[in-house]
Amino acid sequence: MSEKKKSETKVEKKVSRRNVLKAVLAVGGAAAVGFSATRRASAQATITLKMQSTWPTKDIFHDIFVAWGKKVEEMAGGRLKIDILPSGSVVPAFSLMDAIHSGTLDGGHGVAAYWFGKNVATSLFGTGPAFGFDAEVLLGWIHYGGGQELYNELIQKILKLDVQSFFHGPMPTQPLGWFKTPITNPGQFKGMKYRTVGLSADLFKAMGASVVILPGGEIVAALDRNLIDAAEFNNTTSDRMLGFPDVRKVMMAQSYHQPMECLELLISKKKYESLPKELQAIIKYAAVAESADFTWKMMDRNSTDLIEMKAKQGVKVVKKIG
Repeated sequence: MSEKKKSETKVEKKVSRRNVLKAVLAVGGAAAVGFSATRRASAQATITLKMQSTWPTKDIFHDIFVAWGKKVEEMAGGRLKIDILPSGSVVPAFSLMDAIHSGTLDGGHGVAAYWFGKNVATSLFGTGPAFGFDAEVLLGWIHYGGGQELYNELIQKILKLDVQSFFHGPMPTQPLGWFKTPITNPGQFKGMKYRTVGLSADLFKAMGASVVILPGGEIVAALDRNLIDAAEFNNTTSDRMLGFPDVRKVMMAQSYHQPMECLELLISKKKYESLPKELQAIIKYAAVAESADFTWKMMDRNSTDLIEMKAKQGVKVVKKIG
């Protein structure tokens, strides 16, 4: 073989080996990029939390729950989806905490007084004696005065439930309720079939009332069918949306039975702790943000609904007994 041909052959081999090496590197690089992209896509996969409220869809409290869910989804950038259902979709309102503990639901929304049947101490976190507190001070104690730790001990250690709570949404002092005629003296409660919840139930039983404990969505139907004589729920907006003015025309304001209460977001503790830390933070701080938003919404909606109930629905508001 001539020297020229030998030289040409060597060059061809070098070029061929170089091309093979480039091809291998290209394939390997593509595979690495593909693996990395797949891993990132997997890490960013959407997590769906199935939750139920203890409120019917037309209640402002259900609206607040939905608004919290939207905040979470927006802040999570698609990594969390909150599937929110109204009261009774999966379990009755008062069975919500058990459904979360068992894994039937991932979370929900209610108030501590709804777990009164499990342990009367739950009511101290919303319907207990005020001790000079309003709902804002109650939340301050919960967040910075050891209240959250006490509640965690009650729910997780004494009741042994896999539930983590986030309190938010301070409520104004609640009306005494809706009646056929004004209440002029405490003696009128003797024998009255009256709906309330929490420690308030024991209070009115002591006053001689026949207390009936019902979730919010069942009250108006019971009033309409005269299964109960009178009832309290929460605020002028919720009461109006649920239809109280359609079945009773006297609303007694200014009461001491529930001067401080707040809403409660509940989630499976195991599910919550399994989430990445940044998603845990989003769930927590979205509740804080919704708490402030709720306060401002209630200022607007409560006042508007009070005015309209009086002007358009013939409701008589009585501010004090006697």
